Amino acid sequence: MAALHHLYELYADRVAFFIVYIKEAHPEDGWVVTVNRHEGISVVDPMSQQERDDVARSCIVHSAVRIPTLVDSMDNAVARAYGGWPDRLYLIGGDGTIAFQGGPGPFGFLPAQLEAAIEAELRAAATGRPE
Repeated sequence: MAALHHLYELYADRVAFFIVYIKEAHPEDGWVVTVNRHEGISVVDPMSQQERDDVARSCIVHSAVRIPTLVDSMDNAVARAYGGWPDRLYLIGGDGTIAFQGGPGPFGFLPAQLEAAIEAELRAAATGRPE
């Protein structure tokens, strides 16, 4: 999260940043990972929008997230549209199209690649032509 917070602090005046909380990747009643238990994280898969909102809020507090956070609907529309499970980085360009799509996390979650894409998008916007 530190790398994303760093990007947010660097570019928040020029880029709208959002985290979208999607379907829980490792609920207690699903695919449990032991590292969550060691960190005191125990989440039951939300069954309603209110429960998902509550879990997202808890994650924001637990992880000290400073980036504005949105919550996907229970139909998982955002996760399905963007292939966001379990996590993924995206940059939507000034023209509304996907300017960067990172690989699926955790191994494809590479903030340095997002930063390079942001820089390229900002240069293109400044010059009026794509990179």
